[in-house]
Amino acid sequence: MSMSAATHILKTRVTPATKQVIEAIARQQQLTESAWLRRLILSTLQSAGSVPTETASAPTREAAARAVRLTIRLVRDDQLLLQARAAARGIPTATYVSMVVRAHLRGVAPVPKDELQALRRAIAELSVIGRNLNQLARAANQAGRVTGPSRDELRALLRACEGLRDHFRRLLGANLRSWEAGHAEAPR
Repeated sequence: MSMSAATHILKTRVTPATKQVIEAIARQQQLTESAWLRRLILSTLQSAGSVPTETASAPTREAAARAVRLTIRLVRDDQLLLQARAAARGIPTATYVSMVVRAHLRGVAPVPKDELQALRRAIAELSVIGRNLNQLARAANQAGRVTGPSRDELRALLRACEGLRDHFRRLLGANLRSWEAGHAEAPR
């Protein structure tokens, strides 16, 4: 059954003993209680001839892709902390959780979109500077003499490039530490 077609909810109350049995059976079948109950309902309806076979067949590719959604419960204090940390990064709470989980599972430190865009802009500027320096070097090699910036100006440009490099290192280091600590630091 397509998960997008499953838009209605059925509810029931059971005794604690019945609940424990359902939990055990679902766990044994490596299903959530909801998935086990859905399977039970579809199987019962199918055997009664009330539901076409294709409705109860394996999930579609779209449904399988959506199956990666995860629902968690948090205590109120953790939820507030999570919202604050996501807000500090300027991203939705679910995106923050996804990034933290991925960072933990894969051992990577994600760079949020705003920080990544800033790095890309700075790298583009460094590329422009690099092209200009290459043009100066080519002209100096061909003419034997450079008619352009003086040595002091070139040294200042080199210091600016080194400063940017050091700033990127600090920014990436702060990003890594913030994911390890759980909150964003302002770059120094």
